[in-house]
Amino acid sequence: MVSKNQLKLIKSLHQKKYRNEHGLFFVEGLKAVKELLNSDISLFKVFSTNPISTEFNDIEHEEIEEVDLKKISALHRPNGVLGVFKTPKPKRIDFDDWVVVLDDIRDPGNMGTIIRLCDWFGIKNLVCSKENVDCYNPKVLQATMGSIARVNISYTNLEDFITMTPLPIYGTFMNGDSIYSAELPKAGILIIGNEGNGISPKIEELIEKRVTIPQFGSPSTESLNAATATAIVLGEIRSRG
Repeated sequence: MVSKNQLKLIKSLHQKKYRNEHGLFFVEGLKAVKELLNSDISLFKVFSTNPISTEFNDIEHEEIEEVDLKKISALHRPNGVLGVFKTPKPKRIDFDDWVVVLDDIRDPGNMGTIIRLCDWFGIKNLVCSKENVDCYNPKVLQATMGSIARVNISYTNLEDFITMTPLPIYGTFMNGDSIYSAELPKAGILIIGNEGNGISPKIEELIEKRVTIPQFGSPSTESLNAATATAIVLGEIRSRG
């Protein structure tokens, strides 16, 4: 059975400070756990309310009571499986394809959805500002639906990264060339800005091409959120082959 020290450890992983200190993070749900088990992310341990499940015959797992799972879960209704994994080190970035760059995304739901979109559209590398929400935040991980296992995510100083990249720099704005008519190369950097403030002035100065998603409906409609804008732009990029 799970010990009090183990419960304390997992509970601490709700906070970024302790995720960094221990080099661990957790995901919940059978599907998400299996996605990571089938990746190159290293397992620490799986906890399950159904220890005799054949899903985990070949890996180290431990029984946990539902009452204890509720104490450590990030969900209102825990679904029986929680996996603790070792935080992977970022891999070398491949500049042969598009790279998505996030300039201070703060909403966990947006962040998780963008990771999932990168996975869907085959974007292997996602670069984030140091102020960006942590990709191992439990709410982010829930929104990724397991896609965290297939996207290389790194946090860095964006000015330094953009300055050294060999690729053309594109940024999303409310005004700019329509994404549907803009010239889109085989590979480039796509910068998505903060939900409320957009791309920061210091990063805007480095952008070579401003693109926008034209509005066809009522002018009073609110602007698109970061994840929705990312989906539309990546869809157009991939449609060009």
